[in-house]
Amino acid sequence: MKRVLILFAAVAMLSSCNSKKRLAEIKSLQEARDKAVASLNDCDQRTADLRNQLSAKDNDLQGKDKQLGDLQAQVDYLKRTNTNLLDRMSDLSIVSKSGAESIRKSLETLNEQTKYVNNLNTSMQRKDSLNLALVMSLKRSLDDINDQDVQVEVKKGVVYVSISDKLLFKSGSYDITPKAETVLGKVAKVVNDHKELDILVEGHTDIVPISTASIKDNWDLSALRATSVVRTLQSKFGVQPERMTAGGRSEYSPKDDNTTSVGRQQNRRTEIIITPKLDQFFNLLSSGQAGGK
Repeated sequence: MKRVLILFAAVAMLSSCNSKKRLAEIKSLQEARDKAVASLNDCDQRTADLRNQLSAKDNDLQGKDKQLGDLQAQVDYLKRTNTNLLDRMSDLSIVSKSGAESIRKSLETLNEQTKYVNNLNTSMQRKDSLNLALVMSLKRSLDDINDQDVQVEVKKGVVYVSISDKLLFKSGSYDITPKAETVLGKVAKVVNDHKELDILVEGHTDIVPISTASIKDNWDLSALRATSVVRTLQSKFGVQPERMTAGGRSEYSPKDDNTTSVGRQQNRRTEIIITPKLDQFFNLLSSGQAGGK
């Protein structure tokens, strides 16, 4: 019986040892399997990363291919342009002597026209400066005259001195009044200081008709009044007659509304227009046209 117990105990001990060894082996296998799974997961992640990198590289390569294609297209365009330029240079190199002479004459004409335009611009600037100086001189000279009776301004590139008929003449008359002579004397002093300028005197009326023994209509009245102003400037204040022109505009160049009394009063006026000598501009224009032929 004792032997049986000992044998049983030995078997139990052997079984216990085998169980522990088995558990240890199982644990070791589990740990190895876990490591293998982790390694596999890591490989899967690295594979996915590599695939993403490969896709990005493919996209980048496609972009580079497009850039390369664009650059090649530019190179082809530049080659064609260069060929065209070489062809044109070759054509220019065989220009005939007569063609070269034609080009030279065209350049000379262009230079002459450029000079003409520059001279014209200089003349216009000089004229504008002179107009400003004239206006200032006339306004200072006429400072004591009622602004409603005398107006000085620049219009259409020339100086206008507009004088009301009530200051210059009696109603329906073309005889200069003593007060008008004072005004005309001041205007004459300024224009006599600028003998390079011409004077155009224009008479204007309203639409009210007139008919007397010496005045047939408003045409007569406007022309006779302009002539009276010119005659006074010449005979009393020494303005050179060759510088002056007189003309009548009748009622056909109104300054204001002829249907109102105020408007009609504004329209009854004589204008002294101070202009540059026309022959100077005609000479300049003629020289420019001759240079352009």
